[in-house]
Amino acid sequence: MDPHVSRVAIFDTTLRDGEQAPGFSLRHEQKLRLARTLDELGVDVVEAGFPIASADDFEAVRDIAREVRRPAVAALARCRPEDIERAGAALEGAARPRMHVFVATSDLHLSRKLGITREQAVEAAVQGICLSRRL
Repeated sequence: MDPHVSRVAIFDTTLRDGEQAPGFSLRHEQKLRLARTLDELGVDVVEAGFPIASADDFEAVRDIAREVRRPAVAALARCRPEDIERAGAALEGAARPRMHVFVATSDLHLSRKLGITREQAVEAAVQGICLSRRL
């Protein structure tokens, strides 16, 4: 281990990314139990979900944010105002809220899926970060 590194922070994405596996889904109480367990294990950041994806995901993030107090609770949001506002609402009441904002930047995503230029993607990222910081 690098002698300059005194601590490694753990950012766990199981509650969000784990559900993208085909055929895998957690019920609300299972998500809360897993978030509590991650807290007990000492995880630094729990990425609780993608609140804009569904009402269930919003509720899970909201309830985890209200109950799990030691780690930061993160919500994923694309750099779109509606995503960021939904994530901000889900994180209300969190002891340590964190927003994880992203914008796709591959040439394929930019041209075919998003229909924007690289400069527009950079501007979306700047605007998304500014909005998320105000919430």
